Amino acid sequence: PPPGAARPLGLQLYTLRGEMERDVAATLRRVGEIGYREVEFAGYFGHEPAAVRDMLAAAGLAAPASHVPWDRVGRDWDAALDEARAVGHRYVVIPWLQARDFPTAASWREVARRLDEAGRAARDAGLVLGYHNHDFEFRTVDGVVPFDVLLAETGAENVVFELDLYWTVRAGHDPLAYFRDHPGRFRLVHVKDSAGAPDHRMTEVGAGSIDFGTILPAAATAGVEHFFVEHDDPADPMASVRTSFENLRRIEF
Repeated sequence: PPPGAARPLGLQLYTLRGEMERDVAATLRRVGEIGYREVEFAGYFGHEPAAVRDMLAAAGLAAPASHVPWDRVGRDWDAALDEARAVGHRYVVIPWLQARDFPTAASWREVARRLDEAGRAARDAGLVLGYHNHDFEFRTVDGVVPFDVLLAETGAENVVFELDLYWTVRAGHDPLAYFRDHPGRFRLVHVKDSAGAPDHRMTEVGAGSIDFGTILPAAATAGVEHFFVEHDDPADPMASVRTSFENLRRIEF
């Protein structure tokens, strides 16, 4: 392989949501031109799954994963799974839930129960359910760390995790420890950089303080299959994803 990353690099399309709102096909084409080979969706912007699949093919991209809102679990989960299959995803990922709705350890155990149930349905549909963290899952509630509850109280066969490296580091936790202690549970990561404490301003991958040269090889060893660049609010989104791609390509993992 060429120097640097020997695997297909991915992009979480939330970074380009403004561009996606304007023109999905053109945005996907530009992402492919930069050199990304995989994308993770955060909405289809009014397009039918079959049309999205065609746009991906035209751009030379695969979409192994999509973010699906938590409120679809238990509401129209089967429809969400059908859409995911129609586009060609393998992973459906819960991206976020409202922390204030889950103020107790018991409420997090209920989240775990619901995830496990949704994960079983996903598995029956030939898909894999993932959960993506922010920082609030690491704040102790009733003496427990919610993220650890989710890991312990969901079946490995039903629920996997997408570790957001930025939010994990910002919360004061070590991604390497999670990879070491839970091999096989983390299948996807968000590669997102921090300019450092105390503000943890998001920045382009490789422009900040997170040691991706150590973390990414450990992630790959622990079973992570997909690496998605993300920046929640870049000044110039397309320039940002290009810079992150160029910097990430230089890291061997």
